[in-house]
Amino acid sequence: MSRLQIHDVSVQFPGMNGGETVTALSGINFQIEPGEFVVALGASGCGKTTLLNLMAGFIQPSNGYLTLGESDISGLPRVACGLDLQDQITGPGKDRGVVFQKHALLPWLNVLENAAFGLKLQGVGKKERIERASYFLKLVGLEDFHKHPVYQLSGGMQQRVGIARGLTNDPQMLLLDEPLGALDALTREVLQELLLDVWKQTQKMMFFITHSVEEALFMASRLIIMSPRPGRITHDFALDFNKIFLETRDARQVKSMPEFIAMREKVLGIIHGDEVLNGGAH
Repeated sequence: MSRLQIHDVSVQFPGMNGGETVTALSGINFQIEPGEFVVALGASGCGKTTLLNLMAGFIQPSNGYLTLGESDISGLPRVACGLDLQDQITGPGKDRGVVFQKHALLPWLNVLENAAFGLKLQGVGKKERIERASYFLKLVGLEDFHKHPVYQLSGGMQQRVGIARGLTNDPQMLLLDEPLGALDALTREVLQELLLDVWKQTQKMMFFITHSVEEALFMASRLIIMSPRPGRITHDFALDFNKIFLETRDARQVKSMPEFIAMREKVLGIIHGDEVLNGGAH
């Protein structure tokens, strides 16, 4: 089965007006295994979104490379691998779906048309587009809203459409850039549970960015913490709170567990410590 592998990646951006080059990421070595729900946390400016953009193929690394496929090349030297790897990520692809913080839906299309838009661009026939989009709209609880204009939907429902659109291409991996950050607290909790149900149903690799420690602990099967710029992965925790929720269906109970609270305080201490060492969040 496919895994995402990141090999010695760093990203540098040119400075403004000829200023000093900015190193956004440095020395990232990391992989995501099939079926993992990985959540990235860190102070603002630590490079979380830059890392997601690399996975999506929106930008290219300054050094190193990323692969998504069945090959395991972690033990090979870079020079032996070269940069012509068949599985190398060199741009966007249908094997990766992206859900943005702002849903980025097309207001002149209805719910079903938005969910099926990527398939239309690929030239998939109308019947298949409708069948596939309808399946994922049902998965996110929008089976009764196919014909509704998206501007008539609440923010939470619009984000559900965005999630369905990200899944409709049947990607190997779903990348989510703070998809719940703009929602009210109650809607946010509902969609946290929905995303875990989608993860359980599809068994897809997930990479999820958030600024909420509680959200990260609740959703992650694996949590990574990144340092302030230049971004590096400093901590990597395996968690099972999401599995406990999927078994019990009681989010409040999970979030009040002593183990959950202890881990929350530990993670907060790490992030606050990073901020102090770097003079505050950027």
